[in-house]
Amino acid sequence: MSGSLLGRIAIDHRPLRHAAYRRMWVGNGVAFIGVQVTTVAVAVQMDAITHSPAWNGWLGLAGLVPLVVFALWGGAVADAVDRRRVILVGSVLAWVVTLALVGQALAGVRSPVLLLVLVAVQSAAFAVVSPTRGAIIPRLVPVGLVPAANTLNFTAGSVASVAGPIAAGAVLGSGGYAAAYGVDAVLFTVSLWAAFTLPPLPPGERTVRPDLRSVLAGLAFMARRPLLWLSFVLDLVAMQAMPRALFPVLARTEFGGGGAAGWLYSAIALGAAVGGLCSGWVARVRRQGVALVVAIACWGLSVAAAGLAHQLWLAVVLLAVGGVADLVSGVYRQTILQLTAPDELRGRLQGVFTAVVAGGPRLGDLRAGLMATAFTPRISWVGGGLAVAAAVVVLGLAFPVLRRYRPSGHDDRPVDAQPAAVPDASG
Repeated sequence: MSGSLLGRIAIDHRPLRHAAYRRMWVGNGVAFIGVQVTTVAVAVQMDAITHSPAWNGWLGLAGLVPLVVFALWGGAVADAVDRRRVILVGSVLAWVVTLALVGQALAGVRSPVLLLVLVAVQSAAFAVVSPTRGAIIPRLVPVGLVPAANTLNFTAGSVASVAGPIAAGAVLGSGGYAAAYGVDAVLFTVSLWAAFTLPPLPPGERTVRPDLRSVLAGLAFMARRPLLWLSFVLDLVAMQAMPRALFPVLARTEFGGGGAAGWLYSAIALGAAVGGLCSGWVARVRRQGVALVVAIACWGLSVAAAGLAHQLWLAVVLLAVGGVADLVSGVYRQTILQLTAPDELRGRLQGVFTAVVAGGPRLGDLRAGLMATAFTPRISWVGGGLAVAAAVVVLGLAFPVLRRYRPSGHDDRPVDAQPAAVPDASG
């Protein structure tokens, strides 16, 4: 009995039986740890060079703008050429940029502008590759395993979000910037290996040119599918509860400073990682539209409750609960996109997904900061969470397509061989 219960609760690892997906999962998971190491190292190096927080603000902008622009274009490219080639070219470019970071650190170059340029190019490469990696999932695993594959991906990313900064602190303390970037370069070779071993993934019969017209065609398709654009709206709404811009001030004023900020920053990712390991039930939920609304409401309420906590341990626990809810909502949003979009449009819509996922938290940071200035950090934190919970319930009630959505395929056929995956998706 206990073994059967554990099997239903533990993360569904069946997608790992498919060799191509397994290699990509391992490669991306390992590489993302290195990406996190570089993210911390670049910020620390920029601060050491400039002694100005403004330059680290410019780093965020240098990463965001190419990510949004090239994610949309990269999605169009993914629909026009062999997706294996897109992943290979983009991955090699990102690896070369990492080697350039190693080189400038070894040479002792102290140029904040060079760091901005390298971060921008690396972000552009990631933006091209990321939509393609999402678009190929339904071609690597059976349709019934797509939610489980997405859960594995989100869980690996959450683990890396915890392990990467910890590793960065250790490496920076003992070996410096060049060593940190070198760790990223070495780990990224695993992702390159995974990309080289992918089978050919040519576009379908209805190929397009990767230009503005094809991008607009993808956006037009999304506009005609309420379920699709609602999934993006829900993501943007959910991220308005993100309280991370408030962590430094509340760590200093409410939780005693020191390592409190680190615990607050890592709590959501820790919760998502633990939630992923206990996510065997996620793919078995049939009413996934309702589950998506409930998950985002739980995320908002958990964040609001954490904002009311006056003990650090309680705030961390509540944020971790929110991280579990955020993982679940992310899995369902990604699955809706992958099973609703036809293969010839999946890359472009994954590009929109990448842009939304990148921009949403930054808009949340802006909301939190402005609201904290107008009121107080506590009001901003709690108010953001409560507003998100209320807004997502209103959206769920206002749009029946969310309540009706159920994935149609749970067999072993590839998703491209399935009938329409989303009954009533057109609203």
